[in-house]
Amino acid sequence: MPNRLANALEFVKFSHTIFALPFALMAMWTAGGGRVSLSAAGWIIACMVTARTAAMVFNRLADWEFDKANPRTANRQLLLTKITATLIFIPAAVLFILGAAQLNSLCLRLSPLALFIILFYSLTKRFTSFTHLFLGLALGVAPVGAWCAIRGEVFNATPLTLGAAVLCWVFGFDLIYATMDAEFDRQRGLRSFPARYGVPLTLKLARALHVVAVIGFLAFGWLAHFSWIYYAAWSLTAAALVWEHKIADIADRGAINKAFFNINAAVSVILLAGVFLDSLLWHN
Repeated sequence: MPNRLANALEFVKFSHTIFALPFALMAMWTAGGGRVSLSAAGWIIACMVTARTAAMVFNRLADWEFDKANPRTANRQLLLTKITATLIFIPAAVLFILGAAQLNSLCLRLSPLALFIILFYSLTKRFTSFTHLFLGLALGVAPVGAWCAIRGEVFNATPLTLGAAVLCWVFGFDLIYATMDAEFDRQRGLRSFPARYGVPLTLKLARALHVVAVIGFLAFGWLAHFSWIYYAAWSLTAAALVWEHKIADIADRGAINKAFFNINAAVSVILLAGVFLDSLLWHN
């Protein structure tokens, strides 16, 4: 049983939840002014986990044959069968909608749209080279959803700015990650940006997107009226992204993996810490 659970968690890359969840928590904490009930926080986290699980399993099922042929991902099919994966996907999707219903009526009404957005990404590489943009959108809706859970509104500049910054951040780091599969995608007719436009232009676009993301994270802090504590965290994340691109320029697969996970996990966690510390040490 422990091995099966470990396989399932690896299949959905559960550790990568750390990319989107901190931004949902940032929006949640900001929307509540540092006062959020345990119930609301619990349901937001539950929705994040179930939505991401559903999206990741759907991605694995949609790309099953491509992953099997790619040496980098060929071992994924050894973790779970298609039937088991499907039996994980359906409850995860249902639980996400049920979780949204526990938050408020607007979250419930928007939950099918949110589910469509996060699932649609997995199909985009078949018809557009900007599939990485759709992944950014899938993660960028997380802070907007969390804000909606607390405030019952969507059209507010603060969460939308954070969501846009997350979109650009994810768009950029997924471009870097996709350079590892550029040749495979080209051979298989998959339309990733690196496969169509080449690695040098891909890295240039990733750098530009991360500049916009850094500006967006700065604007979020200004809109939320944070103090120097948040901006100190923001400066660390900006430095981390600069370091990420230095690593990406090495064009080494191991280095790119390091840039993808370790540095981007640090970006989300540091910004979350900045929001929490600002609220606890400054606003209180």
